[in-house]
Amino acid sequence: MESHGGAVGGTEESLVLSEVKKQLRLATPLAVGCLLQKIILTISLMFIGRFGELALASASLATSFATVTGFSVLRGMAFSLDTLCGQAFGAEQHHLLGVYKQRAMLALTLVSIPVSVIWAYTGEILVLLFRQDPEIAAGAGNYIRFMIPALFLYGLLECHARFLQTQNVVVPVMLNCAATAVVHVAACWLLVFKLGMGANGAALGNAVSHLFNLCFLALYVRLSPACKATWTGFSRDAVRGIPEARRAVRSHALRAIYIYFDGCSIEWWAFELLVLLSGLLPNPKLETAVQSICFNIYAFAYMIPLGLSYAASIRVSNELGAGRPQAARLATRVVILLAISLGVSEGLVMVLVRNVLGYVYSNEREVALYTAKMMPILAASTLFDSIQSVLSGVVRGCGRQKGGAIINLAAYYFAGIPAASVFAFVCHLRGMGLWFGILCGLVVQVMLLLSITLFTNWNEEALKANDRVSSSSQPVELTTSGCTKQANGCCSVGKDAQGTNGAKKVSIDPEEKADGNAK
Repeated sequence: MESHGGAVGGTEESLVLSEVKKQLRLATPLAVGCLLQKIILTISLMFIGRFGELALASASLATSFATVTGFSVLRGMAFSLDTLCGQAFGAEQHHLLGVYKQRAMLALTLVSIPVSVIWAYTGEILVLLFRQDPEIAAGAGNYIRFMIPALFLYGLLECHARFLQTQNVVVPVMLNCAATAVVHVAACWLLVFKLGMGANGAALGNAVSHLFNLCFLALYVRLSPACKATWTGFSRDAVRGIPEARRAVRSHALRAIYIYFDGCSIEWWAFELLVLLSGLLPNPKLETAVQSICFNIYAFAYMIPLGLSYAASIRVSNELGAGRPQAARLATRVVILLAISLGVSEGLVMVLVRNVLGYVYSNEREVALYTAKMMPILAASTLFDSIQSVLSGVVRGCGRQKGGAIINLAAYYFAGIPAASVFAFVCHLRGMGLWFGILCGLVVQVMLLLSITLFTNWNEEALKANDRVSSSSQPVELTTSGCTKQANGCCSVGKDAQGTNGAKKVSIDPEEKADGNAK
């Protein structure tokens, strides 16, 4: 009996280690890619900073407005491919990945049109609705108009990136991000200085970089053997009839709304509001400067758990699509442990180097000391943000964006922002009070996301994934008996579980189905 128990324990340990390796192989290139994308935005601002405070303020305001109103919306729509393509790939319905990608490209292009109209009147909007300084708003409006080409290219780029990542093709995406960063420096230098476009050249440089990135990924999809089964060229299935095309666009748009609130967008809005609130505190110049530094440090730290979040979404969606609910459950447990380890490590680094971080951004001693004082609360926030990030990835992998959207709205706008206002203005904790409020929102968010994750019925999620894939493919026969249990407790989906029509048949063990929720 002891040897049998040891064998079982050894099997479980090997499964966990195997899952850790899979997730790290995915998360590492994805995190590096996220960091490189963040660096690209920083490069643009570095070029613009040479033209004075007004140009830098205008570009920063335009970038924030573009992120919240445009890029985050398109990224949310592209995130729908994490669910759709990920589960289709797991179910080995490879042709559907190309169909989903084409529909997403169509949907994102259509959505970019009204967004570009809004961007064309950004200057007026910032003055009339947000009461911004007219001179800064005018500069922001001019800057963002030169970013409109980048908007359309960004949507197509995100579709290609998600299409590849859901197939576990992540290293080429990372390498392309590195090459794009180099191209971006050259493009900004050429447009800003050689062609004399000034700050507007940096804005147009984003479009050049996105075009380079898009062309490389498109060529990779077209020529790589890794995409031979998933991309067979443009298909009529993507636009089969006007009614179906409209339904596809509406489906992506609705999912985008959910992911918009389920992903980074809620946090972007919250942090933008933090900066605005900091301007209402005593000594607003100091508070705003410190909040901007803290947000920049926090954003860079978030790129690593963001890569882990993408890996979680890929692993969970692939396993659910393949009809392996317990493997998806294992992937969830592993990624939560990885997120905790990562959050603790990043927080520890923040605390240890807190006395020098401020001087990286400012020579003012008062700013550096205030920044050092903020680091412990940022470290705690980083831990909880790492956990919520991977839990949000699990939610995307399951296709439960609506629930995630409700949780994130409640966490930030019914808990986080009100608490931040109370701590900052009533308790007179100033900037630290704002971050205490954000931490409260993160704690609520983690508790709610963790609760729905712990009580997830993974067998039902596997069946839903099968229904989601089969609705775009062929009729799928579902059974609840006759499955072959694997060593890790997963239900089998393979040649022995094929329907006569060639579609997948998902078989769930009756005992697992009766067991219900995965604790």
